[in-house]
Amino acid sequence: MSTQDNQDRREYYRIDDQIALQIRLHGSQSEEDSLLFNLLGDLHLLEYDAQPLLRSVGESDRTIANYFKIINKRIDLLGQVLASNLLKDIGPARDVSLSESGMTFIDEITHPIDTLLNLKIVLLPQGFGLHVDARVIEHRSSADGIQTVTVFENVPDSTRQILARHILHKQALQRRLALQPSDSE
Repeated sequence: MSTQDNQDRREYYRIDDQIALQIRLHGSQSEEDSLLFNLLGDLHLLEYDAQPLLRSVGESDRTIANYFKIINKRIDLLGQVLASNLLKDIGPARDVSLSESGMTFIDEITHPIDTLLNLKIVLLPQGFGLHVDARVIEHRSSADGIQTVTVFENVPDSTRQILARHILHKQALQRRLALQPSDSE
């Protein structure tokens, strides 16, 4: 890997997280998506597109903006229920290291370097459903098994923004938890 690749990968925050993840070879016959997965992805992309409009409405009428925020929360709750049903198809949450530019995970299959994978990701607990192509760039040994290191390819800006928002939210949550006094004090 070139020095430039290393520098690019370090531009983004990386978090340890638990997500639902389905891994397939790019172009495999089983790339059909469930209607539910596509619905979750579309819901969150629409949410991303609606944010500037909601801010604009909020500047002129706070009551209407608050009403829309309540509607968004209701839709998010429905999305979380749908996501829990989707996890039955994709599988249980697994530990990963996640950034806007890529992901590291342990899988029972060690895919060769330079293999293009199609990843179905469900970010928890919100239930954001994302489709991402990822190229295998490295393997690392760990106590839990062989880690597969990937970089995302051809990621739409909206998907990258959802990843960034998720990562920032998780970091803020980790900071709040670290600042809370423990029960033993």
